[in-house]
Amino acid sequence: MDNVGSAVETLMQGTNTLFILLGAIMVLAMHAGFAFLEVGTVRQKNQVNALSKIITDLGVSTLAYFFIGYQVAYGMDFMADAATLTASHGYELVKFFFLMTFAAAIPAIVSGGIAERARFYPQLLATFLIVSLLYPLFEGMIWNGNYGFQAWLEDFAGAPFHDFAGSVVVHAVGGWIALAAVVLLGHRKGRYRNGKLVAFAPSNIPFLALGAWILAVGWFGFNVMSAQTVDSISGLVAVNSLMAMVGGTLAAMLAGKNDPGFIHNGPLAGLVAVCAGSDIMHPAGSLVVGAVAGVLFVWTFTATQNRWKIDDVLGVWPLHGLCGAWGGIAAGIFGSTALGGLGGVSLTAQLIGTLAGIGIAFVGGLVVYGAIKALIGIRLSEEEEYQGADLSIHKIHAISDE
Repeated sequence: MDNVGSAVETLMQGTNTLFILLGAIMVLAMHAGFAFLEVGTVRQKNQVNALSKIITDLGVSTLAYFFIGYQVAYGMDFMADAATLTASHGYELVKFFFLMTFAAAIPAIVSGGIAERARFYPQLLATFLIVSLLYPLFEGMIWNGNYGFQAWLEDFAGAPFHDFAGSVVVHAVGGWIALAAVVLLGHRKGRYRNGKLVAFAPSNIPFLALGAWILAVGWFGFNVMSAQTVDSISGLVAVNSLMAMVGGTLAAMLAGKNDPGFIHNGPLAGLVAVCAGSDIMHPAGSLVVGAVAGVLFVWTFTATQNRWKIDDVLGVWPLHGLCGAWGGIAAGIFGSTALGGLGGVSLTAQLIGTLAGIGIAFVGGLVVYGAIKALIGIRLSEEEEYQGADLSIHKIHAISDE
């Protein structure tokens, strides 16, 4: 019997390692989505830079999270010998890989906001600081119970802050850091003339659509595999993600009057919002959450560009920052048993947790980008920006003339 029990345990350990590895690969693939969404949105003279930023940010993020960030969040490092690290089929290593892809999403989100005028190496420095210190600070508070924040919320509000797959921990944090960076950078040259918006049309709608599709498919790894073990997997998460994606798509189509940029960001808005409560909401509730996010994105993106004159190129603050915050709050509403959810959530806790994430992200973003701006500068020169980041930084066009 002991041999049978040992064999079953070994099988489960291997299965769990494979499960979370597949999730890590799916979320890693989402970074291609971030890249092509940005490539399709920016002007052609900045396409090479968009591609280069996403992959180099991933490299810097991996090192920052491996050597510093993971320990800040979870109190564990990987400096033991390989024999120790391979315990349980190396599950802890693959868990790091999975959570690293979440951490690396932060600079990928920021990249879309600061596109077309940010310097290359200062952004990589910002990535290192964010992924090694700023992001893991809040991640550890929510997902590892650090600093007693979740325990305090449970005593005060009756439940801890619930964020199953990162509406706030990943998306809102990334979006509000991006807002700080965008504000400090200022708008692109020629974006506003006499107080009026000058349209900079997306360079490639097919690439933009490809990026949206890659992100949407990978998101099912982002959400479903957040269970982290096979015995915790739930089909509810998958169907809730689907319903929110559909709700966001159709709502953005209607609110955005068939604009393809809004149509392809709509599903992403819905998926951002459903992350937090995808494991506890009813599918009908998820549809509503996604639809609200789709409309919220269209309205706030338009207001950001036209009324508030914040030049957020891909609209990452509306998409991730605001729809992520809506998702954190929505989990406390639609996760309740009164609206068909599984319960165990407190709207008060969701509000406090969401505001805490926003505060830490925005203030932290101002500190990181403010310090880099003061010390070495974060913006291309006017001539470099006019020429385009591709030639100014990488010395090559996206498409050869020959």
